[in-house]
Amino acid sequence: MRTIMVTGVGAIIGYGALRSLRAARPDLRLLGTDIYLDAVGRAWCDAFEQAPLTASPDYLPWLRDVTAKHRVDLLMPCIEQDVHRLSDIREELTPCHFALALNTGRLISLSRDKWAMHEELEAIGEEVRIPSYIAGDFETLRALLGLPFLLKPRRSYASKGLVRVQSREDFEPHSNRLGEVLLAQPIVGCDDQEYTVAVFGDGRGNACTSITLQRRLSGEGATVKAWTRQFDSLDRTVARLCACFKPIGPTNFQFRRDGEKWKLLEVNPRISSATSIRSAFGYNEAAMSVDYFLDGRVPSQPSLRSGFACRFIEDHVVYDRDHF
Repeated sequence: MRTIMVTGVGAIIGYGALRSLRAARPDLRLLGTDIYLDAVGRAWCDAFEQAPLTASPDYLPWLRDVTAKHRVDLLMPCIEQDVHRLSDIREELTPCHFALALNTGRLISLSRDKWAMHEELEAIGEEVRIPSYIAGDFETLRALLGLPFLLKPRRSYASKGLVRVQSREDFEPHSNRLGEVLLAQPIVGCDDQEYTVAVFGDGRGNACTSITLQRRLSGEGATVKAWTRQFDSLDRTVARLCACFKPIGPTNFQFRRDGEKWKLLEVNPRISSATSIRSAFGYNEAAMSVDYFLDGRVPSQPSLRSGFACRFIEDHVVYDRDHF
């Protein structure tokens, strides 16, 4: 029996991946890890290990010990911090016995910094680029971007840390962080015109599979409501980006529709928070990852169901004891 190690199982991506794997591949042994001992993902895995912080010097020795102890066949990182750390140390992991479900180092590096991605898109003349600035006073940025405009952390995800600037008073408390920490962008489109596109890349520039969801976000930045959609113009845009970045495995592109144009908000070079919703519509990227990274089987486009999804708070209750 093969063992798949899924990280971050206390978070929506991690336990979404676990549940998707459990539904599609009951033949697999699932090992979950998380920094919290009471992570809810323990309910859907066969074994669990508490992890140190990814940035900790103890992380690599711990990882080697745990993967050897459980004879892990595939390591599937499901939170941003794990993806970044594993990408940084991938050469040190080369002698290890397990496969790693990890995107390309180039795409992971670009996705970590919105300014780096902006510069790359500008260099290739890509029209999905949102104009961005890392210098300028309030008057200059107002003339360039109009009001209101956004200040975004260069290194963040899930819409965290956004500042909506409608006046000088909104801008000035953050002005000293523009450049190294923040960048300025215009507001494009509207909240109701946000789309998330998942693809499975083959590393040669092809999107072997894809699914598009129109989405609405929760206050935490994850998809809370979603509608299946399909647009030829968006498919062509995603194909163009895949040809440029050559992703490997699960990759998530997030867009705003601005009139007839598609504007790229960010790229998540991993399984993303809507993975359980995608699985419900027939797109199981966690199971695809097992086939691809363990057996070299390139996935083909699945038959998808169409519809609407809404997330809600659910309880997991354990009786007769106070632990998992």
